[in-house]
Amino acid sequence: MDKDRIEGAEKQTKGAVKKTIGKATGDTKTEAEGALEKKAGRAQNAVGGAKDSVRDALKPR
Repeated sequence: MDKDRIEGAEKQTKGAVKKTIGKATGDTKTEAEGALEKKAGRAQNAVGGAKDSVRDALKPR
């Protein structure tokens, strides 16, 4: 598993928590930052998945 997948999942979780806290407190800035961080984590996770796919395709059988 690529480290980008792990870090991406971590960012997604942190972003979701931050978004929820912002929503609960009425802080739109924190909510927006959380949503952005969650999307960045999702993208990083996708990059890690692509790296894993390429690595698996290049493995000798």
